[in-house]
Amino acid sequence: MSVRTKLSAAFSLFTAALLVFVNIYPILVSRDMVIDAKRSALQSQGSVISSSLAALEVLTPESVEQVVRLLDVAPVTRMLVADQSGRILYDTDQDDSAVGRYGLLSELAGALDGYAWFSCSYSHTEGAFTSRCATPVAAGGSVMGAVFLYEYDQSQGELIAGLQRNLLNMSALFGGAGLVIIFVLASTLTRRIKRLSAAMDAVRGGDYATRVRVRGRDELAELSDEFNVLTGRLESTEEVRRRFVSDASHELRTPLAAIRLLSDSIAQSDTMDGPTTREFARDIGSEADRLQRITEKLMSLTKLDAGVSVRQREPVDMRSVAERTLQLLQPLAASQNVTIRHDLAEDCVVLASADDMYQIIFNLAENGVKYNVPGGAVSIRLRPEGTAAVLTVSDTGIGIPEADVDHIFDRFYRVDKARSRASGGSGLGLAIVHDAVQANGGAIRVDRRPEGGTVFTVTFPLYTPKGGAS
Repeated sequence: MSVRTKLSAAFSLFTAALLVFVNIYPILVSRDMVIDAKRSALQSQGSVISSSLAALEVLTPESVEQVVRLLDVAPVTRMLVADQSGRILYDTDQDDSAVGRYGLLSELAGALDGYAWFSCSYSHTEGAFTSRCATPVAAGGSVMGAVFLYEYDQSQGELIAGLQRNLLNMSALFGGAGLVIIFVLASTLTRRIKRLSAAMDAVRGGDYATRVRVRGRDELAELSDEFNVLTGRLESTEEVRRRFVSDASHELRTPLAAIRLLSDSIAQSDTMDGPTTREFARDIGSEADRLQRITEKLMSLTKLDAGVSVRQREPVDMRSVAERTLQLLQPLAASQNVTIRHDLAEDCVVLASADDMYQIIFNLAENGVKYNVPGGAVSIRLRPEGTAAVLTVSDTGIGIPEADVDHIFDRFYRVDKARSRASGGSGLGLAIVHDAVQANGGAIRVDRRPEGGTVFTVTFPLYTPKGGAS
């Protein structure tokens, strides 16, 4: 069963129940009000007549008729007065008078026993109220007779019937309009849901460019907006994934192709001398090292994406990690004729992964050395500033063009591709730095030096033993 059918059925049932209530409740209330009014009027009239007749010593047809005429009571359909034996003494019905006969009415018999009786009913078929009231005539503690009043009221019944007809007509009108409105609303709602469902199917099929246009400010519109935001992120993620796979394949294919070419050259040559063979073997080893570096960096990025390092966070002394890292880079700096200067303050303990901190400092310093100029310098400065530890790595190298600043943390992005490949760069170092900084609760900023070169600033919250990172 579709949502539209369910909604239409639910609203239709609710509307039907409401219309039934509207048609029944006012009629019942009106009928009860009329019955209460008739009970009060007839019982009051019967009491007045019985009290007046009780003043008589003996009930006779003449005395009863005289009292009734003097009272000038409100007209009813029929009025009977009987003596204590049940014989009718007075009857307002001249055509079928019961005077002289005995009354066999149950209400009259009850009144002669000393009880007041009243009953009223409404006939839907006749559209009239039928009321009966019997009152005993008592004097000196004994029942002298009884008064019976009968009323057949069609005027009040017609009012109730007219009200019922009006309610039925209004119910039919509003019920039909309600059904149309319910169908339109249900169709509109289900159409919007189907549109959203179709968009989900398209996204599930791989079309991340799908967007949903739903007007309004209700929950479905908000859900559609969230869906569009989600698909936008999926589209961006898919684009990054495809570019990553493409770039990774390209980077891995280059050293593999070189290794294949060099090994084929050695295998297919019968006259290659020893020095040439050793040179080719060294080149193969160099390309294998490059392939290993790319693989290791890809593994590092995979771990960062999986959040592995976050589960291993512990208090780390940044100065100690920086000192060990700079010792490893000294041979590279010497071969590049680049000077490494450092100013490392104490009391810079942060909550992070030691391996991630090594990756951050090593990659920033290594980039500063590799992409520097002969005779240049790399400066590493570490200082506590307020509640944060600030690491600054600056170099006097080739710098970063303004157009490339926003992309340097993208994976496989390289400013100078020719120089990057020549220096063994893969375009993954800064991506690793960026992801490692974020994974450990830090922040990183890059600035261009006016005199040439680049400045990277990394900030981490200082660690306090009692409360953790401050």
